[in-house]
Amino acid sequence: MEYKTLSRIKSPADVKNLNSEELKVLCAEIRDIIIETVSKNGGHLASNLGAVELTVALHRAFNAPEDALIFDVGHQSYTHKLLTGRFDRFSGIRTEGGLSGFMRPAESEYDPFVTGHSSNSISAAYGIYRAKRIKGENGTAVAVIGDGAMTGGMAYEALNNAGSGRNNFIVVLNDNKMSISHNVGAMARSFTKMRNKPKYHKFKFAFSNFIFSIPVIGEKLNLFLYSVKESIKGFVYRNNILSAMGYNYLGPVDGHNIAEMEELFKIAQTYTRPTLIHVVTTKGKGYEYAESSPKNYHGVSPFDIEKGAEFGGKITYSDIAGKALCSLAQSDSRICAVTAAMTVGTGLNDFSKKFKARFFDVGIAEQHAVTFAAGLASCGLKPFFVVYSTFLQRGFDQIIHDAAIAELPLKLLVDRAGIVGEDGESHQGIFDAAYLTQIPGINVYSPCYYGELEEMIKATAQNNELAAIRYPRGCEKENTEYTYKGEEFSVYGKSGKKAIITYGRLYSDALEAAQRNGDTDVIKLNKIYPLSDTLIDTLCAYQKLYFFEEGIRSGGIAEHTAGLLADKQYKGLYKIYAIEGEFVPQSSISSALKRYKLDSEAMYKSICEE
Repeated sequence: MEYKTLSRIKSPADVKNLNSEELKVLCAEIRDIIIETVSKNGGHLASNLGAVELTVALHRAFNAPEDALIFDVGHQSYTHKLLTGRFDRFSGIRTEGGLSGFMRPAESEYDPFVTGHSSNSISAAYGIYRAKRIKGENGTAVAVIGDGAMTGGMAYEALNNAGSGRNNFIVVLNDNKMSISHNVGAMARSFTKMRNKPKYHKFKFAFSNFIFSIPVIGEKLNLFLYSVKESIKGFVYRNNILSAMGYNYLGPVDGHNIAEMEELFKIAQTYTRPTLIHVVTTKGKGYEYAESSPKNYHGVSPFDIEKGAEFGGKITYSDIAGKALCSLAQSDSRICAVTAAMTVGTGLNDFSKKFKARFFDVGIAEQHAVTFAAGLASCGLKPFFVVYSTFLQRGFDQIIHDAAIAELPLKLLVDRAGIVGEDGESHQGIFDAAYLTQIPGINVYSPCYYGELEEMIKATAQNNELAAIRYPRGCEKENTEYTYKGEEFSVYGKSGKKAIITYGRLYSDALEAAQRNGDTDVIKLNKIYPLSDTLIDTLCAYQKLYFFEEGIRSGGIAEHTAGLLADKQYKGLYKIYAIEGEFVPQSSISSALKRYKLDSEAMYKSICEE
């Protein structure tokens, strides 16, 4: 497919020179290339399609990279990449060695901040804005945040901080679902329409200057008129929280009308106090399938453009977790499920429909989710907080302070544990085993097969324990030689000389490697923390031990094991294969496992070399 207009865009300066008709062609070509590329590579589709005109308007009204544009999460930054000199590399987005699916400063000077997790854009942008003022640099900073990310408490902490002084800091709310303020009736609509016109703002400034020029009473009269205006506006807009926090509020404006947005962005730059611009967009715009089902097309695997993406294919660990919770809730009225805006992704769709009173989607607010669930547990209920490993990191303090210290039996279902693939550094679930095992009183489990996951969920529901069950993204391997029956660990083989130690999905790879080698046992950890004396005594009987761990080495289970073996004065060979102090870049899961010597072939070679 040819992209005659888009291929000419080498920097945002080229976008500023296009007329209205050329802009329409540009936006159409951007949507075409996004759909074409995501259909091959997978990625975030609906969010990017909805932000095309918004991104074009931003680059026309601001001067990046002097003006820092920070897209919250960054999963809607594909248009931004295309307009900032990355068109030629765009076909390789989310592939190994290719462009990131998020903003990365190492990739381009137009990406001022690392993104990947939500609700941090306002904090980062305001920090950049203040740094520019301190250093005497030109330019501003703009946070572009979606209504979903605005459910995260960090966004409001930043709004509160940035609204406290005189500055022209700018926040753009990309709203494709909710309204940030309750605008009522024809009067409100009339005010909104009027306030969005440039002539209105020019008149307002001129009138204010005229009032100020009146001798003696000018300043007092201006304050009086301002208070009257704010009283009327407060009644109509029902005390917009943003005004109370010190912000000018502009909008709502059509997020697919470049000219209207560009005018408001330029007006916002003339203010002397922070401004929030409310932009209304349609998620998935321009691709019928995504527009009619934006939730399903938020993040997709490769698909056929004509037929659309296929959903509900193979059963995954997430599906099994949701099914297990539904089964428990059917017979136990105390079972509750909590999620942080990931109902579908964590397999809780059926639970949300069947047990509405006991299902809680708290928005993108993992800190709140942990403490909220702890509150449920304190009253005798049995809450399961189902969350991706990478997002649980934000709730670490709450697990310690609000659950562990109080000895509350909160249950954490840690989805996407381990390497997750093409989303890259910010989404890999390689830290949970290391940080969870620092918490006194917690029990951590790691199933390898679906049946084990179900049994572990059922068992922890019956026990008065703070527990985490971690499981990988995707499907189980077709290797089911072991059936979990509640043991803390199990031993495959009878060589008694050397053994592979591992847990989770790597167990299948370890079995393959051991079977090829012939004289190697496999010790599978089901409960990965705390480790029992029985396990360590079993390990001490071997002459050579090889621990393969799909996680960060420092503080991981392999290092815990090493310490306990040292306490027992183990004299044999002990080798650790794990991720050595680095962030795992984007690639397929299989490629990443191979890179870190965690696949069956690498295991086989490792145990044969000794």
